[in-house]
Amino acid sequence: MASFLTLRDAPLRGKRVLLREDLNVPLEEGAVRDDTRIRAALPTLRYLREQGARTIVVSHLGRPGGRRMAELSLKPVAEALSKELAAPVAFCDEAIGAKADAAVAALRDGETLLLENLRFYPGEEADDPAFVAALAKHGDLYVNDAFGTAHRAHASTAGVAERLPAVAGFLMEAELQALSPLLESPAKPFVCILGGAKVADKIGVFTNLMKRCDVFVVGGGMANTFLAAQNVPIGNSLRDKDLAPATQILVQARAAGVTIELPVDAVVATSLDASAADTRIVELPIRAPHESGEASEQLGSPSSLRDGEMLLDIGPKTREKYAKVIEGAKTIVFNGPMGVYEKTPFQGGTAAVGAAIARATRGGAKSVVGGGDAAAAAHALGFADAVTHISTGGGATLEFLEGRELPGVKALEKAAVR
Repeated sequence: MASFLTLRDAPLRGKRVLLREDLNVPLEEGAVRDDTRIRAALPTLRYLREQGARTIVVSHLGRPGGRRMAELSLKPVAEALSKELAAPVAFCDEAIGAKADAAVAALRDGETLLLENLRFYPGEEADDPAFVAALAKHGDLYVNDAFGTAHRAHASTAGVAERLPAVAGFLMEAELQALSPLLESPAKPFVCILGGAKVADKIGVFTNLMKRCDVFVVGGGMANTFLAAQNVPIGNSLRDKDLAPATQILVQARAAGVTIELPVDAVVATSLDASAADTRIVELPIRAPHESGEASEQLGSPSSLRDGEMLLDIGPKTREKYAKVIEGAKTIVFNGPMGVYEKTPFQGGTAAVGAAIARATRGGAKSVVGGGDAAAAAHALGFADAVTHISTGGGATLEFLEGRELPGVKALEKAAVR
């Protein structure tokens, strides 16, 4: 696990603490629509307030590309943050410069200030030294609590940590404590559940976890790609155009003795907006792969897909098969839904997998939900509270599972030995 200092290691009373949070929340008509990331920041914010720190919060919102955009101002976030914190949160519509300097200087012990969207300034994403210096002058101590942006080498995630004493916030600490064991010493059997649209987006996860994982359970659009790579008819279903990566992963898994579980039946329809009455269950032919990964002998019944039909969720036999695998696991990663879970007729597969994860967790397994779609599915389908940890990371979680170095984490490691 990464070695870094935390809030508990730093004197805080009366100190100006520059706190990087990930408050990139969805807004609707000038109000916060989903406050999940705000609530995730509360433990660190409350601790700083209780310890008498003068907290200067910085974050980005959306992708303004270095331009000021009124609809991406953090002002509504300050209001939501104040409500959740049950304490005033001041707001400054600048992040650097005289106005921001004055707002910081006005803070008293235990007070909190939120500065304007960092990405209104080109220097943020460029990690520009002048912008870094202007931000760093706000603080005596830098705290990175934004795991969701740790994969970005930006001014507020990496640059400032080189100029100020730097420690991890409670959310950053919790993320790394939950995710690091997956790559270091996962309890066996280790089952990785991968869904989502494309195999191409998860090649790094497959490759890195192949050395650690016992079974990959695959659903969603990427399952369609694996099926197509083995010449299983998938109709009009979403799949990667290039089947070569899926074929190569099948070859690697076979050589490594790692099982890749694929659907044996599916819920199909001709439209994403189909009602339950317009869906049906189709069995998928099972084929025995050559050493090359390509399909050969057909072991199951032929596909009965009709013109225009798509595979939109895993079917009941697949749900039962996947649940059995998951319930036998000691370590579980869930990184993507099994179907188009946003639509009621196609959420049964993800719900069944979620229920199996919950049962395994109650039985002592460690379960981690990682990635934006996976976390959203867990909350939407009601199994979020039944897992060990839900990562707030999105892209950062994906890159962590790929084994890539995260600049924001690396900066904290370097600061710990200065």
